[in-house]
Amino acid sequence: MKKRLVILLVLLLAGGFAAWTRWPGNGSDGALVLYGNVDIREVQLGFRVGGRLERMNFEEGDAVTAGTLLATLDSKPLRDGLGLAEARVAEARARLAALRTGSRPQEIEQARARVSEAGAALKNAEQEYKRQRELTGKGLSSQGLLDNALAQRDEASARLAASREALALAVEGARDEDIAAAEAALAGAQAQREQAATQLQDTELLAPSNGVVLTRVREPGAIVSAGMPVYTLSLVDTVYVRAYVDEPRLGKVVPGARLLVTTDTSGKQYTGQVGFVSPRAEFTPKSVETPELRTDLVYRLRIVITDADDGLRQGMPVTITPAPD
Repeated sequence: MKKRLVILLVLLLAGGFAAWTRWPGNGSDGALVLYGNVDIREVQLGFRVGGRLERMNFEEGDAVTAGTLLATLDSKPLRDGLGLAEARVAEARARLAALRTGSRPQEIEQARARVSEAGAALKNAEQEYKRQRELTGKGLSSQGLLDNALAQRDEASARLAASREALALAVEGARDEDIAAAEAALAGAQAQREQAATQLQDTELLAPSNGVVLTRVREPGAIVSAGMPVYTLSLVDTVYVRAYVDEPRLGKVVPGARLLVTTDTSGKQYTGQVGFVSPRAEFTPKSVETPELRTDLVYRLRIVITDADDGLRQGMPVTITPAPD
């Protein structure tokens, strides 16, 4: 019985040692060895405005640089909208200028002439009223004619008052409140023009950075809405490797540590630097999981490749080892 227990204990120790050596953070000699995958960031590109797709300038697999024109929309509707916005700005600016300038000299003289005309009409109405009053007092005119003369005199007096107020307004010019309202209207028209100009610029889709076209989603003639992807771009400016390490070996992969990254395809070595170590443990991911490691906790690493080239592709498995001092 004791012999069987000893044999069982030996087998358990052997199995544990074998699993320990197979763990992604250990080599057979105890040296740090990690396994991971190349992680190249991708971005789906679309227009900020909707419209009819006019041109698609690149095919899948084409390399592009930052600022390259990838695609364009039919811009005529938005060019028409910009023209309308510019016309509204001109109208609002002219209205504001008229209020600030005030009445023209000819308009002021015209208002003075109306005051004089109204004054003469009032003088004539007053004389007619006096005459009708005298005739009515002598019994030579009726009360109705006297009342009519009185009404005409009062009407002439009111017209003279209105003409004088119009002259005062013409001389004084627009109120400050009217000018402020016109300034606000001009600012609103200018904001609409800027919005229309921005929408017109958004009919051109530019590459945000250097990359390779992964997917050409739409074709010319298609009607696309704002935000609908038309290209998928793989960014090549920064290439990362995603790997995992267990807690006992976290001290060997601190941020800034230099590592060597080797591909299984060509065996070429690249230089990497640990840029991020997750502060939270997680279960071993499926990509590196073995039956013996399904319940082990690991920490995710992000390694920045400093000399990346076309030999590194999305998802490619790699081996990570410490860089020589």
